Amino acid sequence: MAASVFSQSTEQAKPNSKFEFNLDIASRYIWRGQSWGGDYFVVQPTIDYHLNDKFSIGFWATTNFESRYFYSDQMTGPRGYQEIDFNIKYEFAPWLSVEIWDYYWPTVSQVEGVDNSFFNYGPDSVKTVDASVFFDLNHWEIPLELTVSTLVAGSDYRYNAQGENPKQNFTTYVEAMYSKDFWSEYLNLEAAIGAVLNNQAEYYTAGDYDKVSLVNLSFKATHEWSVGERFTVPIWVNYIHNAADANTEAFGRNFLIAGISFHYQ
Repeated sequence: MAASVFSQSTEQAKPNSKFEFNLDIASRYIWRGQSWGGDYFVVQPTIDYHLNDKFSIGFWATTNFESRYFYSDQMTGPRGYQEIDFNIKYEFAPWLSVEIWDYYWPTVSQVEGVDNSFFNYGPDSVKTVDASVFFDLNHWEIPLELTVSTLVAGSDYRYNAQGENPKQNFTTYVEAMYSKDFWSEYLNLEAAIGAVLNNQAEYYTAGDYDKVSLVNLSFKATHEWSVGERFTVPIWVNYIHNAADANTEAFGRNFLIAGISFHYQ
């Protein structure tokens, strides 16, 4: 559900070639303040194909190579986690772009009541479609990026008091991210705050369900090496805090993630 460790990047660099490749290796996977796959390291490849300087299609995946879905207590989970996403991106202006993501996270083993079919977007599915709008204020020399993401299809359903009559909830997540380079671009620092506005479908399992839920407070430091004209190797450390009052995340609410990326464009 992410092009990086915690969020899809809003940075739309002009490509030098039609294909762009990235490989992240990280100590764990956190998506918008939630832990997917416990505290196991993950490998996350990305492939983007740029049809032109405004429109691209892409693929992103993650796995922690664990084959057991549940922990031994049968409650903490998921333990084994895998995900395959497809996306399309379009830049309307230097400050405005949209992305459509199709999330697919099949369970690593069969789970009762869960249908792993790729084309199932119903209440028992493991598919969700996320539509995002990005506002990049760097265009006006303001180091701030704003994101609004709404789940528009898939397993994002709310129910009545009897647990019946499923309805699409259109769960919406908003985020503001400040990013700035220091010491002649030797170090990039990012600070982000993200909240879920309407979590009645409980899609964000580590969030509040009846009010605005502050699930993602993060601070990230990145240093990048250039290896040739098109190849870069960023290393990064990311601290994430989930401040939701109803957070029952088995792994806590504070996460420290380290990773390295291999990027070619």
